[in-house]
Amino acid sequence: MIHAQRPLAYMVALDLAGRHCVVLGGGEMAALRVAGLLDAGALVTVVAPALQPTLEQLAAAGGIEWTARAYQPGDLRGAFLALNTSDDAATERSVRIEATVEGVLLNTHDRPASCDFASPALVRRGRLQVAVSTSGDSPYVAAAVRERLDRLIGAEWGSLLALVAGVRRRMRRAKVPATEQQRVYRRLLRPEVRAWLRHQRGGAVGSLLGADVWDMAAPAGRVHLVGAGPGDPGLLTLAARELLFDADVVFHDALVPPGILDLCGARTRLVDVGKRGGGLRTSQDDITTQLVEAARAGLEVVRLKGGDPFVFGRGGEELDALRSAGIATRVVPGVTSALAAPAAADIPVTFRGVSGSVAMVTGRDSDGQLPRDLEAVAAAVDTLVVLMPLAVLPALVARLTPVLGPQWPAAVIAGATTESQTTVRAPLRDIAAAVAAASIAAPATLVLGRVVDCVRPEMLAAAPDHDAIGHHLVGEPR
Repeated sequence: MIHAQRPLAYMVALDLAGRHCVVLGGGEMAALRVAGLLDAGALVTVVAPALQPTLEQLAAAGGIEWTARAYQPGDLRGAFLALNTSDDAATERSVRIEATVEGVLLNTHDRPASCDFASPALVRRGRLQVAVSTSGDSPYVAAAVRERLDRLIGAEWGSLLALVAGVRRRMRRAKVPATEQQRVYRRLLRPEVRAWLRHQRGGAVGSLLGADVWDMAAPAGRVHLVGAGPGDPGLLTLAARELLFDADVVFHDALVPPGILDLCGARTRLVDVGKRGGGLRTSQDDITTQLVEAARAGLEVVRLKGGDPFVFGRGGEELDALRSAGIATRVVPGVTSALAAPAAADIPVTFRGVSGSVAMVTGRDSDGQLPRDLEAVAAAVDTLVVLMPLAVLPALVARLTPVLGPQWPAAVIAGATTESQTTVRAPLRDIAAAVAAASIAAPATLVLGRVVDCVRPEMLAAAPDHDAIGHHLVGEPR
């Protein structure tokens, strides 16, 4: 049997200042509802035989009117809104009838069918309120979302609202053009303003309001070198997420997945500056020139690089060039694939008694050749991680087999942390052929060392939730 779904609730914010509101019931839920009504400036009458302590104190102080008995027909007369917190079925039916006759907006706790509106779960920061509603379907889900927002939206947002509201009034009085107002607002919403407010005490808003409005509107472009991590958007830092949302323009690598780019703001311009072997290429000089030009135009610029910007990502080169050009630049670290890819394949790069050292190398140096000191590095460490190995894997095997031996454990992880993640395991002498047979594609990471066999694939296959996260072990028991 198919049940028709109720339409979505239409969200509104009611002005209750000076309006008569009635609360039925005197328990803890009633106290919560009364507190919200009083904050909204309502004139509150509570109808209940007895009150819990907080409501008793309010009634004694004259903060609310108290009708000391159970509900009777007529109690809603003249009210604008009523909240029924009792659980008596007969009272519920009578209250519903009276509210309809008197034209009173009614909410009955946990009874969607008896409600004209649903009270949302709220996150409050000063005068800022964020409401969460499930249209009455599940207060539990609304509360769960509210709890998450409560941790994401800090107390500084209340101060920020006061700041923006004050600046808005000043700009309107000064007849600042709308385009300049938007620029001011965007600058005030930058993460560092919230960070400053978060760590200030009294007078923070007032001191910012003393600043010149047109100084706030002046262009102040800068570049953020941001690590996009190995692929899973969930592995982005909070700082990276905020910068992507606020950016005017994002210059991104070719392998940054759509799920991460989807976190950019609606007005953010995306520019693909990926370097693709054998295909379209954007030179490093061209990338740096575009970053400098965008910053000098007053834009908030993000240079989004896979993994960590400073791990074989040319982040150091870009930072040096940008600073030399006089561009304000910030580095936001990311989770490097050199560590994330083995971890995602359940390969610990260090393991007590097995591996006490690890090194990272790139498959190709700046001249396109294998690293000249490859053998020396491999011989000096217990675990070797090679980034971008696919195009040179046969040559890597040829160089490393005399040093490590043909049976040395090896694994290649492709698409690490994404739904398409694939892990190929084989002895060093066979790894190139195994990867070719699996037809895997970049990005990929090669791991060499006894740690590859510390947690065996057959043990992984026995884990009940292993396949659920998209891992696939090629050529291994499942």
